[in-house]
Order: sequence, then C-alpha cells, then structure tokens
Amino acid sequence: MLLHQLVKGKKIILASKSPRRQQLLKGLGLPFEVRTNGEIDESYPSNMEYLEIPVYLAHKKAESVIHTLTENEILIASDTIVCCKGKVLGKPVSRQNAIDSLIELSGTNHSVITSVAITNGQRLRTFSSVTEVYFRLLTHSEIVYYVDNFKPFDKAGAYGIQEWIGYVAVERIEGSYFNVMGLPVQKLYSELQAFLENP
Repeated sequence: MLLHQLVKGKKIILASKSPRRQQLLKGLGLPFEVRTNGEIDESYPSNMEYLEIPVYLAHKKAESVIHTLTENEILIASDTIVCCKGKVLGKPVSRQNAIDSLIELSGTNHSVITSVAITNGQRLRTFSSVTEVYFRLLTHSEIVYYVDNFKPFDKAGAYGIQEWIGYVAVERIEGSYFNVMGLPVQKLYSELQAFLENP
C-alpha cells in the first residue's frame, strides 16, 4: 500500500525547526506539522560511541515533544552528526571554530550519520543512515569565503552540501545525498511505511 494511503486519518509531526528537514519531508508529498519544545540540550555522554550519538539525540528530541501527541499523531525526530577521523564535528560555536572544522574536512573523507526516531507514543522505531563524503583540498581563502558568506553555524561539521561549498568541494559521496542535508528521505519513506503497516 502507498504511504499516502497509510497516513490517511493520521497526522505527521516533525520535531525539527530545521528548514532543510522541513523542505526534505515536504518533498515526500506528505502533509505534516512542525512541533518543537524550545531549545534541546544537544550534549551527550563523553564516552559514547559516535554511531550512538545521533540515536541518543534523536530520542532526546522525540522525548521533548512526545507528551503533546494525541491519538493518530506520528512523530518524526532526527539528528545528524559529522565524524572525521574518529572526531565528532558538531555545530560550530564561532567563526574560527567553523574555519577549523572545514580545515579538518579539507582533502579527506568524513562520515555523515543521521538517526531518525519514529513514534506514536506507544511504539518507537529508530534507524540510521551513513554517507561518506569526500572533499578536495580547499585553500584557506575558500574556507574563509564560505564561512563569511554562508555563516554555517547551525550545521554539523560547519557546512551545508546544498550550498556553494557542496558545488566546489565535494568530489564524490557514497550513500544518500539527502542524508547529508539532514534527512535520509528514501529510508524514512520505507521505515514509515513499515511502522504503519505493522502496528
């Protein structure tokens, strides 16, 4: 059965203020409502394995909104991290931090991991998607130009693949492009379908 038929009579809630995630979910052609509960503390235990971090944070985001769910509402919450050579690069806290992150990504590959939690308040389904991104070697002036003109302070790893830097720096990717933007919509489509078909 088509996902559009399965969601009839139900309301999808996206627990994200990210315009990119909203744009990507809109691309699936499913009606949804954005519902968030203030700023989420995005800290995590220091000894946590990097693959567990986005799962932990996606659950945290879901938990902040789950109490507002009514019958027939399905919540989607997600988190994306960037990991380069075993080091997690979060959202930059300053201009210099953004520049430093991009220097680390320059000329090498890194992993972008997005975890998604789907819940109706009774059941929880979680999945993750991993994409490998390969950057060519960037000059310092290219990095500074990008940071100063695009101000990527709300983005893990200090970049958005859909922006200028994606056109000039990314040599190739292995995995989902949309995952790097923040939401692996192809996988979300099939996981949401499975969630609704197996109550």
